[in-house]
Amino acid sequence: MLKRMEFSIEIKAEKTTIWKALWNQSSYREWASVFFEGSFAVTDNWEEGSKVHFLAPDQSGIYSVIEKHIPNKSIRFKHIGNVLIGKELPIDNETKKWSGATEIYSLTEGKNSCTLTVNIDIMDEHLEFMTKTFPKALEKIKNNCS
Repeated sequence: MLKRMEFSIEIKAEKTTIWKALWNQSSYREWASVFFEGSFAVTDNWEEGSKVHFLAPDQSGIYSVIEKHIPNKSIRFKHIGNVLIGKELPIDNETKKWSGATEIYSLTEGKNSCTLTVNIDIMDEHLEFMTKTFPKALEKIKNNCS
């Protein structure tokens, strides 16, 4: 069962700075490492319709499609299936439980800061881990902006 969770943090930085801290290859690796040490993302580009592989060092992970991307404002990923040794696997019964889940990053400008909000569909068995871990990832992103 999927549950929609929301995480947010206020960051005193320009939207462009925050966006770079999110999606620049080296800073992405840094904040994503709180979920799994050595995590990285592979894509041809970060544009709508592009596939993204979110991977661990052994090249296992998930693949997603960027459904919507407004640079420095929001990006929406639709998670599709698993990746093993860098190859996309067919959708099986286990994958069907979460395939189609979304993860949305959005920035809202305030007076002297921006709020980064993440809305993410999470399977019940990962709720506790994500509730503990996502705020740590947001803190890393914030630190990368100062």
